Amino acid sequence: MDIFSQLAHGFGIALTMQNLTYCLLGSMIGTMVGVLPGISPVTTIAMLLPLTFQVPAVSALIMLAGIYYGAHHAGSTTAIMLNMPGEPSSVVVCMDGHPMAKQGRAGIALCVSAIGSFFAGCVGIIVITLFSPLLSEAGLLFGAPEYTALIAVALMTASVMSNGSALSTFGMAVLGLLIGTVGTDVGSGLERYTFGLPELAEGVDFVTVAVGLFAFAEVTQHIGAPERHGALSVKFSELFPRFADLKQAFPAIFRGTGIGAALGILPGTGPLVSAFVAYAVERQVAKDKSRFGKGAIEGVAAPESADNAAAMTHFIPMLGLGIPAGPAMAMMLGALMIQGVQPGPELMTNHADLFWGVVASMWIGNLMLLIFNLPMVGVWIKMLTTPYRFLYPGIILFCCIGVYSVRNSTFDVLLAAFFGLFGMVARQFNCSPAPLVLGLVLGPIFEENFRRSLTISNGDPMIFIEHPISAALFVLFAVFVVVAILSGARSRKQKLVEESA
Repeated sequence: MDIFSQLAHGFGIALTMQNLTYCLLGSMIGTMVGVLPGISPVTTIAMLLPLTFQVPAVSALIMLAGIYYGAHHAGSTTAIMLNMPGEPSSVVVCMDGHPMAKQGRAGIALCVSAIGSFFAGCVGIIVITLFSPLLSEAGLLFGAPEYTALIAVALMTASVMSNGSALSTFGMAVLGLLIGTVGTDVGSGLERYTFGLPELAEGVDFVTVAVGLFAFAEVTQHIGAPERHGALSVKFSELFPRFADLKQAFPAIFRGTGIGAALGILPGTGPLVSAFVAYAVERQVAKDKSRFGKGAIEGVAAPESADNAAAMTHFIPMLGLGIPAGPAMAMMLGALMIQGVQPGPELMTNHADLFWGVVASMWIGNLMLLIFNLPMVGVWIKMLTTPYRFLYPGIILFCCIGVYSVRNSTFDVLLAAFFGLFGMVARQFNCSPAPLVLGLVLGPIFEENFRRSLTISNGDPMIFIEHPISAALFVLFAVFVVVAILSGARSRKQKLVEESA
């Protein structure tokens, strides 16, 4: 069966009433999340994870995926109208989007942003359709040593590419790996790091950690934040750009889409890094760099396109290799594993309905988002007037119910609160919780493949060097370690120079 017939089969699955409803629900929730500052798609996915266990895996992933790319699609709305990004990756759009709004060109900025998002989303889906099968075929060449090396590289890449200190980020990833070892050891049957608590015998639940680190921590962090009002208004008739605007925007959309589609595949990069890189490229190729920061339309088109292309191609390593490229992908991976679905090279063979159904739903969801983000822009701007003090109690209550429903355990709710407190402290020290979630999800897979490798080689670690693919991956791992060390030394040197000055 070729790709087109498989995609047609996927549309047959995605267009069922149940899956179409979940796609609509995910896209709408994602748009709301993208518009509301302080509530991220990772937080929302963490909140809704317990509910997905009650629905089929295809419908669950369709909804979670819709929330993820829907939030990235809509995050630019408040960036343009309020100079307040709905998503971290939309912070770049503020630089030129809000100046355009203050010049009376808010409608043009919103329209170009929506066009760029839609085009980039479509290209990202095409890349998923074409490259995921190739990556799955390549993944069949991977054995236990190769997977061990690949996971190590994924965690190190996330550390090097992060905004914070590479050492603290890698430390959080290692902490996630250690938390993943809590519970009963499958090999020996002995309990590890349970501290005599029977509730930990089955391990630390992934949903508990995710809700605590993201939902609890993020909500409590924003409770005292000042509320923003006074959004600029925009009429529907003002949404249509002139030909000159489109002539300037389209080359930037193409470049941003290419950058986002390429960088989105790499673990640790994703939408935020892609948006910054696309903006930097536009400044470099522009004839008049002084326009940027004052309402350059390319400064909206390029980063928004890169953001959405990366959000789509982030699915490729998760679906094709079972390696999440970010915290949201890690949560989706965890949701599928709890349902008995193992993403990886055999996903397209063993669960073809799930893969192609989700890919087809992305086309449908992308079209829904175009409708949500242009004709309904007035609704989303109006929704910003809702005081956060009315939203947060409901979010906390919903999270507690969700965590409790997974294992009917009060202990899990208390543990989620503990991780929420830990997440708040970690943020104060500029330690991102995302690598911890990656480490927690990848930890059991890493341990299993590491053990299997040593069993095959009778305990000889040289097996990782003898296999060409794993050897090349460990060389890449070493390169990232050197880069992290040099980057840390450079930043410390720069800090000393600034302090002495």
